[in-house]
Amino acid sequence: MDYSLAALKLLCIQLNAARPTHGSSQSSISYGPILFQRAWLQGVIISLPSTADDNERFLVDDGTGVVELVASRDFLNRDWKLGSYVMIVGGCVIRDDNLPLIKVHKIVDLSAFPHREAMWYLEVLEAYKLFYQPLIEDS
Repeated sequence: MDYSLAALKLLCIQLNAARPTHGSSQSSISYGPILFQRAWLQGVIISLPSTADDNERFLVDDGTGVVELVASRDFLNRDWKLGSYVMIVGGCVIRDDNLPLIKVHKIVDLSAFPHREAMWYLEVLEAYKLFYQPLIEDS
């Protein structure tokens, strides 16, 4: 993982538009000309890991799409609830014919802060307008 590449603030629809790159020794993803390996998303938990079949995967919906999360035991041992609004930062895997996958590095329950969801859309829009759009337009 190349930590010099920033974790992009993205919506699921933007992550769906990203493509894997094949030119470097470390796998990166490109969103237009922007290379990244980690994404920062926020959304609502719509599916919890199943303890019956040792499934360690969550599904999170941000209103523009769904992303699949794979979490370590440290994160799975918390009391997650369907409908919780969470912030996720993690490594990305773009898969053909499937949901994007985030390998969770950090997940925080933001449900106690009801305005976070509305603010998130503004944060992503601001990041896009200030940082991503100029690079995309110049490429």
